[in-house]
Amino acid sequence: MAITKNRQSNESIANMAKKAFPDKQIAEIKELTEGMCNVTYDITFEDGSESILKISAKDRSGNTSNEVNLMRAEINAMKLVAEKCSFKVADIQYYDTGNTICDGNYFFMEKLEGDNFFLIKDSMSEKEIAAIEMELGEISRELTTIQNPDFGFLGEDRRFDSLYMFVRYMLTNLLSDAEKKNIDILYDDKTYLNKLENDKSAFDTVRNASLVHWDMWEGNVFVKDGHVTGIIDWERALWGEPFMDDRFRMHNRDKHFMKGFGQTLFSEEESIRLRWYDIILYLTMMIEVFYREFEDKGQYFWAKEMLEKVMS
Repeated sequence: MAITKNRQSNESIANMAKKAFPDKQIAEIKELTEGMCNVTYDITFEDGSESILKISAKDRSGNTSNEVNLMRAEINAMKLVAEKCSFKVADIQYYDTGNTICDGNYFFMEKLEGDNFFLIKDSMSEKEIAAIEMELGEISRELTTIQNPDFGFLGEDRRFDSLYMFVRYMLTNLLSDAEKKNIDILYDDKTYLNKLENDKSAFDTVRNASLVHWDMWEGNVFVKDGHVTGIIDWERALWGEPFMDDRFRMHNRDKHFMKGFGQTLFSEEESIRLRWYDIILYLTMMIEVFYREFEDKGQYFWAKEMLEKVMS
């Protein structure tokens, strides 16, 4: 289990809940184990209401260099989406950065209706899955309406006036992370950076940044009655190009999603950028295995195989 999971005692959780909801009493605390980074609890109160508690890591030892102020990024992204988009994100009920009760930042949010798409997908028909994928494409298209003149991570103040420089920053961070822990990433730094430099012109046509979730895989999607009821885990949100999201990756690109997004074909320049976003994701997945200290290294070997494919 990831070292970023900052588990708390029931007493500590009760104190956090008391601060957020002084008029409520806890009836049940249940840890939600699906997430790979932060620890999350489903809190049921005696009045029957429920709330989701999410707690950040106590330090950055389990984070890669591209993971900065993840909870701040998540809060900012959710507020933007709630204000500007028609699809649902959970309401933030309470947010505490004081570290007086808990050694990590935490927030309580509304519990979304429905089921985790990843957990029920195998029980759904092809038609039902296609409808959800189409809706996710429409959601990704709507996200493109939230724009910013500069590129960068929502969790930090540093901004880049070009997409290329932001992508290079992400890449150099990953290369540095790999070197620090002596992780085999197939090629040396010079190979990656030279290849990116050769493709620099492919990034020049993207002038403005859009809000990107980055990690909209099935486990971060909730569904009910054949529709998406909400998107969770905005902690890696960034100002970038829509194609940077997980839904556009080589292993995950679905024709129904693409139809919903409104684009099924890509130009040569777009294909080059898509390839670099593949590279960045697979490097991230390889490297985070060692920073999170996962006992099971299966993710590393899968991502390494995918990286070999995209680099060839």
